[in-house]
Amino acid sequence: MPCKSCLVLELQFDILLKESKNLSMIPVLVNHFQRRDLMIKVKDNQVIINESSVRELLDFSEHFMDIENLYFRFEENDWKPIKEIENILDMKWIDEVIHRKSIVSYSQPIVNSNEVIYAYEVLSRFTREDGTLIYPNEVFTAAKSRGRLYALDRLCRMAAVSYSAILKKKTFINFIPTSIYSPEFCLQSTVKLANSLGIDPNQLVFEVVESEQVDDIEHLKSILNYYKEKGFQYALDDVGEGYSTLEMLKDIQPHYMKLDMKYVQGVSADHEKQKIAQMFLEKAIEVSATPLAEGIESREDFEWLKQCGYQLFQGYLFGKPSIEPKR
Repeated sequence: MPCKSCLVLELQFDILLKESKNLSMIPVLVNHFQRRDLMIKVKDNQVIINESSVRELLDFSEHFMDIENLYFRFEENDWKPIKEIENILDMKWIDEVIHRKSIVSYSQPIVNSNEVIYAYEVLSRFTREDGTLIYPNEVFTAAKSRGRLYALDRLCRMAAVSYSAILKKKTFINFIPTSIYSPEFCLQSTVKLANSLGIDPNQLVFEVVESEQVDDIEHLKSILNYYKEKGFQYALDDVGEGYSTLEMLKDIQPHYMKLDMKYVQGVSADHEKQKIAQMFLEKAIEVSATPLAEGIESREDFEWLKQCGYQLFQGYLFGKPSIEPKR
């Protein structure tokens, strides 16, 4: 069974009341909620309510309270002005996306220097009830705002593992390190699924996503060590940003390192990008990681990177993400 953070339960909000006018209204507010059979708990100068009751609270506060001195939070996050709670309510659609498992796995080929497919990266796409696609940045923004990254990351990871059984090649799967509390607990379902599908652990490469900066390196190491113990491999993305020192990279020992597309596109004619690409390559070789250049769209960039010594390549030049894997 997944942990509580991976279950999409109704949110509960802590409402903080400041100043005498608001504090004096707590008994009235409690009575108002109880007469409507709405859950409300009082703790000092705070009340706790369910998300389904938030609009009732907003309506009440507009008439009888000082809104400027009302604050909210959920899941022990920072306190925010009550006016901002509307943003959380507006993102509730992400709960339904996760409940319905409205996810489709796409794959993009990763090729070697001879343009032979070496692996695939699995990319998650999401759909509305009418079947139309939702942009990934919308989905992850909504999930982050409502504390659903844990549940969403698990959904994406499990779908990608299932899809890898169809690919039957090395498969790169993104994951968010901060969505994993304990590797032994949070990742056991991933391991169990891979085993049940008869997937060779060596086929799966778990990739630290570039959009999530990792502050707790020790926690990341514990996750990667768990993957390694189970026979999986792992890749680091956006290395120049999150993992700047050679000592840190040696400590983590990635199997693959990805050069970000911002240094790839146009590299054949840009001396500054060439310097960065060469430094990156040297760093990858130093830690015995396979260097991979992503975001390649022109043959000129591909040829330059290949001559430079890069071993793996990914980008529209070799294939766009698609439901049916390119063979």
